[in-house]
Amino acid sequence: MKKVYATASEALDGVLHDGMLIAAGGFGLCGIPELLIDALVESGVKDLTIASNNAGVDGFGLGKLLETRQIKKMMSSYVGENAEFMRQYLSGELELEFNPQGTLAERMRAGGAGIPGFYTKTGVGTVIAEGKEHKEFRGETYILEEGIFADLSIVKAWKADDTGNLVFRKTARNFNPAAAMCGKICVAEVEEIVPRGSLDPDLIHLPGIYVHRLIQGDHEKRIEQRTVRKREDA
Repeated sequence: MKKVYATASEALDGVLHDGMLIAAGGFGLCGIPELLIDALVESGVKDLTIASNNAGVDGFGLGKLLETRQIKKMMSSYVGENAEFMRQYLSGELELEFNPQGTLAERMRAGGAGIPGFYTKTGVGTVIAEGKEHKEFRGETYILEEGIFADLSIVKAWKADDTGNLVFRKTARNFNPAAAMCGKICVAEVEEIVPRGSLDPDLIHLPGIYVHRLIQGDHEKRIEQRTVRKREDA
């Protein structure tokens, strides 16, 4: 099976349709599939539901899809760095399904493992629990959360071989493995594609069985919040 494609647009060709559910890796702007997001913008696909820890920032990452009004609903944990997200949500233009961060990660992982639902204590007694099944285990109350089964996963990794085995770099791993697992089709972008057999099997973070299409590209790697210290001689 050919997995390596020349561009992000080619890798998404024949996969996209309006109204689809997309799981996107990344945390803030760290490890986000920025090239694939740009290709989604260019495609014009609309009414998307995006499962992602956050929605990028204004003008970058998933924030680009918000600006073009291609996102109908976000399933997220944190949205505090995006003014356009806030404007659309408060005006009723954007649906939002808040998830505790660990719950969102486990919902993706569960979907990838074929698990339709699981019980967790996180969110009990809060608005998160409203409308969800409650059940007691060992005298403690838990709520039922459903696994996420996405139509498409888009993720970013550091290295890959042509079979799709992925290696992530440090904290850029974040939500990417779980997001990759829960999609019917997973498209990954990487900084480098290395020869088959050159990756140490013990250092592979995500097996190629989960990855269907792959591209190599250059990335901006923008820093979300830059904090610097004043020079002592200034």
